[in-house]
Amino acid sequence: MKQRVFSLLVENEAGVLSRIAGLFSRRGYNIDSLTVGVTENPELSRMTVAASGDDEVLDQIEKQLSKLIDVKEIEVLPDGASVCRELVLCRVKCNPDKRPQIIAIAEVFRAKIVDVAPDSVMIELTGNEAKLSAFLGLLEGYEILDLARTGLTGLKRGVIA
Repeated sequence: MKQRVFSLLVENEAGVLSRIAGLFSRRGYNIDSLTVGVTENPELSRMTVAASGDDEVLDQIEKQLSKLIDVKEIEVLPDGASVCRELVLCRVKCNPDKRPQIIAIAEVFRAKIVDVAPDSVMIELTGNEAKLSAFLGLLEGYEILDLARTGLTGLKRGVIA
């Protein structure tokens, strides 16, 4: 099974997200990741959708998305020719004795400590899925109190002329 990342420019209006999500649910396709945000043009939003399947399923998803009237542009973000990132916020339980160990792990990954409490620290990290998974793997020995991931977002790299 492969994963494909679709970058869509869509109308920035109510109901668009529902119609796109509905397309996936009606056909029994799963969305691995979904992010949406307004672009430099307030009339358009960029939607990044990651989906998994075989080539036939992924091609069908692309065809069905391109038929939706709300979708103005669709691009597949290929590995190596695009930049994809995700944000994770993680609150880890720790006493003052363990805090330096957790901070050291965060520093290795160039993460930021964004909140410190007497019994926990909150860490912010951006990167690709492999980096985030490696980071979270190193935290397995600690109690993760809360975890939030934004989902994948990305853009195609610029063309060098």
